[in-house]
Amino acid sequence: MAKRGKKYLKAMEQVETREYELNEAIDLIKRIAFARFDETLELAMRLGVNPKHADQMVRGTVVLPNGLGKKIRVVVITSAEKAQEAKDAGAEEVGGEDLVERIAKGYLDFDAVISTPDMMKFVGKLGRILGPRGLMPNPKTGTVTFDVAKAVNEIKAGRVEFRVDKTGIIHAPVGKLSFENGKLEENASALIDAVAKAKPATSKGKYIRSVFAASSMGPGVMIALNSIDKTARK
Repeated sequence: MAKRGKKYLKAMEQVETREYELNEAIDLIKRIAFARFDETLELAMRLGVNPKHADQMVRGTVVLPNGLGKKIRVVVITSAEKAQEAKDAGAEEVGGEDLVERIAKGYLDFDAVISTPDMMKFVGKLGRILGPRGLMPNPKTGTVTFDVAKAVNEIKAGRVEFRVDKTGIIHAPVGKLSFENGKLEENASALIDAVAKAKPATSKGKYIRSVFAASSMGPGVMIALNSIDKTARK
């Protein structure tokens, strides 16, 4: 087990072994935050699914109502006819096969990748580079599309992609601690609701088993399921 620092241990001492209301947890997390930078509030949701089965994979996206509080760098891989549309929407880099080659050679100064369907035959070779980083374009998350302007705008507005890991847990950011408490609560609720709606038809029993919130550097705080949307408690 990793050794915890004094500041972390001091923060952890202030977290009681009980469930907190969502708004109460956010207030506590902000009070005990100790990092010198504007930390991100993150949620960890343990689901009652078995990710080993393809029909129980939980994956999706949600546009947070108040954004993430950081600049998202987007690159778009597309043919010439869609290039200007992507640039006008605010993409940092736009290109075709040339951009694919740049990425293959080590260019990774971006946070999201969008591709038009006709370019996926070239993007496919980037799987080993983009896949492990969670950046591979996928039609299920809206990053393989001809409507590049909409995709760029949504990502920059605070669209978050979520995907259950092999242990049945979803980790996702919901905003900066400098946000007002109400805005963080709205963002957290939007994520929880989106995950609830993504429940696989084959999932049996309790779907959302537990939810924890924490800052980037701080300890986790358990959220009372009765303090979140009713759909999330099914």
